[in-house]
Amino acid sequence: IPAYGSAEGHGGLVFHMALLNEDLTGLAKSSLFPLGSFIPIWAAVDQKDHQPLLLLLEECVAATTPELQSASLVYPIITNKGCLADGKTGNSRFLPRYHSSAILLYLQSFKFALGEEVYIHCKLVAWDPEVFDIEKKACHYIKETGEWELLDDPSQSDLCKCCDSSCKPRLKRGVDSGILRHFISSLTKL
Repeated sequence: IPAYGSAEGHGGLVFHMALLNEDLTGLAKSSLFPLGSFIPIWAAVDQKDHQPLLLLLEECVAATTPELQSASLVYPIITNKGCLADGKTGNSRFLPRYHSSAILLYLQSFKFALGEEVYIHCKLVAWDPEVFDIEKKACHYIKETGEWELLDDPSQSDLCKCCDSSCKPRLKRGVDSGILRHFISSLTKL
């Protein structure tokens, strides 16, 4: 059954996540993907009456269980607050955005838990589209140049330099109250 999910977050935000078909025009008819093929994964947040929002995939892992548990076998896809780690070993990448409130992950299928159902778990963040920092970014690896690139503004790709180490912010005072987060899980069988 094609995977699709939605969940409501803080402040009335509604998040969506789905597997798309090859030409990105609708939902995938199957959740089975041959090894090495691409899995288009779409995520979005409803704008409704909110100020413009930027949707980011903060973390994503493949797991063998529908709920993440300490015993789950996991494979990191997006780590370090928005770094598409799978792009260094495979050919996964973000596709250009059609709107700031949606993101398209073009994930190359990989060997992981062969013969088992695989669940993709992602942590989504809705954020101010004008503010990027090392914790609010979407970075993918460009193999031709051997560098990380910021999806939304390649001129600010310096924010992605931490992708090969650890993207930790400088200590600051106060509470970061502008972050709206929610976990969404989507099922795909590789």
